[in-house]
Amino acid sequence: FNMWYNDEHLSDLVAIPGVLNAARYEAVSGSPKYLAAYELTNPEVRDTPEYQEHLIKPSEWSNRVNLQGIATRLIQNNYRQIYPTEVSAEVAGSDMAPVLQIGRMTIPEDLEDEWNTFYNSTYAPNYATVPGCIRFRRYALYKGHGPKYSVVYEFENENVSQTPEWFAAREKSGGSLGDLYPRMSHDDGSPGVYKKVFQL
Repeated sequence: FNMWYNDEHLSDLVAIPGVLNAARYEAVSGSPKYLAAYELTNPEVRDTPEYQEHLIKPSEWSNRVNLQGIATRLIQNNYRQIYPTEVSAEVAGSDMAPVLQIGRMTIPEDLEDEWNTFYNSTYAPNYATVPGCIRFRRYALYKGHGPKYSVVYEFENENVSQTPEWFAAREKSGGSLGDLYPRMSHDDGSPGVYKKVFQL
């Protein structure tokens, strides 16, 4: 499985127009165990004929591996970045981060506007000041089973969210997001911390 993913699957996907970068990660905490993260010019890339051809005409090796058949849990969500609203040249030219912390969340519709404003203006920016936190980006589901929202923090190492500075940033925001918005829910295994294990 890992040999196929590293030697064929990842390179095949990165060769598709609109796929900018990709890397594989393994969970330090949370689940699922493996994560493949892809940077796309936009989420519609997965709707293009080039991408669809990759899906409907798998290679012989892909057929032997049979990812759909062997995966104990397979999440294939496609998200659109909602914050920041623009991708800076610095971010566009950056490498895939050494570590990602990913939250996958659902919030009732009547709280969405307030929750998103607080998340964008206060909660995540406070975490972004913590040493070792490179940046954060927030996403809304384009296609997939969900949940609707995701946040991705890019870290220099896997211990950033366990430091006193991280906990202080949380207190500066008024506490944990779940305490502030008890009707918000995390998907199973969220948040997860993932360490990069392979990149082309």
